[in-house]
Amino acid sequence: MSPIAALRALVLTLLLSACGSSYLMPRQQKAAFAAEKAGWSLQVLKGAKFDVASFAPPHQPGGSPLVVYIEGDGMAYLDRYTVSPDPTPDDPMALRLALLHPGANAIYLARPCQYSSITERRCDAAYWTGRRYSAEIIESIDRAIDEAKRNAAAPTVILVGYSGGGAVAVLLAARRTDVAGIVTIAANLDLGYWTGRDRLAPLAGSLDPADVAERVSSIPQIHFAGARDDVVGADVVQSYVNRMKDRGRTTLITMAGFDHRCCWASEWPRLSMRPEFARIPGWTR
Repeated sequence: MSPIAALRALVLTLLLSACGSSYLMPRQQKAAFAAEKAGWSLQVLKGAKFDVASFAPPHQPGGSPLVVYIEGDGMAYLDRYTVSPDPTPDDPMALRLALLHPGANAIYLARPCQYSSITERRCDAAYWTGRRYSAEIIESIDRAIDEAKRNAAAPTVILVGYSGGGAVAVLLAARRTDVAGIVTIAANLDLGYWTGRDRLAPLAGSLDPADVAERVSSIPQIHFAGARDDVVGADVVQSYVNRMKDRGRTTLITMAGFDHRCCWASEWPRLSMRPEFARIPGWTR
């Protein structure tokens, strides 16, 4: 079955089922249902080692920056010690944010290994655990963005990442020459500091965004953190920012009352129109 046919089958099964509550939907169906409801369609973008599931609106204005929303780590673990057999997110936060983007030229990218029934490319659990930010993962997303950029006839890209997707956004920006801006939400931007602080196993085989902080410091950046986020927190983002010699183009915004999940989607229409975004060219086009 082709990826498009697989998506349509998922949506049809959902619509014919008796359960209408989104929390009862299988994880593979939630993103498809939300995207379909908004009029967005599936694209399977060809990466290097991995393909990438993407959702995009039917029409994108050429000549404007392509705003790429990158998903978080998803369900990498079932609990602190048990690796998940499928990293597809239960709640695709980056998709929810993308669907609320204030401009017209936005797309959503899942992470490699997520939505494997759509991409028809499976991978080892190492690529959503210790190697989740490995060179192979970043290269695959990088190539997927190249394809999406060509499809949209976009001159530049703006990278937006939720949680681990923010780490991916910074690592991508360090290897690209067309990034007009970086936006992260509740992102773990200094892996060494974060894993050490929380006594987590080091992410062996992963690249660390903090190591490229100085290299991307010339790119306008806005980083959101939740004051009540006990998963990442503003101190992790600040540790990344501290690695820059010139911090003049980087803004860290800590939101009172926000945690790792609340209240980014509900408040995104307001947050995404903050005056700080004026420094990112093409954000609302």
